[in-house]
Amino acid sequence: MTHSFNNDLIQFLKTCPTPFHAVSQMAAQLEQAGFVQLLEQDSWQLSLGKNYFVIRNGSALVAFKTGKEQFGATGFRLAGTHTDSPCLKVKPNPEIAKCGYVQLGVEVYGGALLNPWFDRDLSLAGRVHFLNEQGDIESGLVDFVDPIAFIPSLAIHLNRDANEGRKINPQQELPPVLLQSEENFSLDELLLSRLKAGLPNAKPEKVLSHELFFYDTQAPALVGVNSQFLASARLDNLLSCFVACKSLIESSSEYASVLVCNDHEEVGSASTTGAQGPLLKSVLERALNSLNKADDALARGIHQSLMLSIDNAHGVHPNYVDRHDDKHKPLLNAGPVIKLNANQRYASNSHSVAAFITLCDQAQVPYQSFVMRSDMACGSTIGPITATGLGVPTVDIGVATFGMHSIRELAGADDPALLAKAVTKFYSR
Repeated sequence: MTHSFNNDLIQFLKTCPTPFHAVSQMAAQLEQAGFVQLLEQDSWQLSLGKNYFVIRNGSALVAFKTGKEQFGATGFRLAGTHTDSPCLKVKPNPEIAKCGYVQLGVEVYGGALLNPWFDRDLSLAGRVHFLNEQGDIESGLVDFVDPIAFIPSLAIHLNRDANEGRKINPQQELPPVLLQSEENFSLDELLLSRLKAGLPNAKPEKVLSHELFFYDTQAPALVGVNSQFLASARLDNLLSCFVACKSLIESSSEYASVLVCNDHEEVGSASTTGAQGPLLKSVLERALNSLNKADDALARGIHQSLMLSIDNAHGVHPNYVDRHDDKHKPLLNAGPVIKLNANQRYASNSHSVAAFITLCDQAQVPYQSFVMRSDMACGSTIGPITATGLGVPTVDIGVATFGMHSIRELAGADDPALLAKAVTKFYSR
């Protein structure tokens, strides 16, 4: 099972270089499993026993099974993830010409580790809005797939202190090199040719705007002498998106089960598609109004619910063991990690932790716990934000990884399937 599961996960990671591609792939999986897409601008007429999903902005998704009883009457089984990852985002007017080289200006999206972006074969992907032949605004996804850019390091001969601690200036040092040419280069013209080739029926005429991200073209792979590890870009947090979506599809349809995949977690979640936005609450309220016709249905249902906030955890690094609390050292390939923080950077409490431990015991899945060292600051997730907005009991969990926020991260090869086993059990019981 683990081998087949990882093959599907690797294919998902390979074909999802941006949040837009990830949502498109998850939507295709949901539709294949019989889920029906709902449009937010339409009036909803839902039926019990059926499954639905909603997409907002092409980068966030909510999917749910209505269950066989009154929707939400016995609470919701909620799982939440996010679709975005730290990376380099192309600026609106990005073209730079220096010394006969063409580069693109970029912004750093999220808390990226910048050093690993140097000396990598990079490609470009994202969403482009354009004007069509009829004068209407449309959008399409682009993915160049092939390596089209590179950020070369400065040779050590010209920077003798490079290994003594390097501070990177994103404005000056991160623009990738695309080509060598003395002619004027237009990214819009390049995008337009791609759109015309990929969307011939849309008849694109003019590029209006874009959201484009550079990414590493090195494919995801199982690595290690015994193939015990999974190396890939965007494990944080597409691994969790894949696991949660697959678990919802394969779970029992008896209960009201919900998946939310928010965007913009890496930059604070304050957007229409982020966890601070109204997406999840709006979908739940509208579904309840269509199915239950009760004004207090959401409030009653939430207090019988549990949410799994699924985002990767920090595995103890053998070269930096001192960066972990001695009693909380999550290992790769040792099962899901329960994340706790006294200052509510994670939403776990004794009630939600007890519920998840019970779930893991029932599913025969091993589990671990993580608490940050008391003298170090802790990251956060969509868990506390969603718990605050909805009042839903929440436990923060995820698989242990190395190199979080690097251009290439590492997870245990056994852990995705173990997490899926627990999440599927959660949705099904």
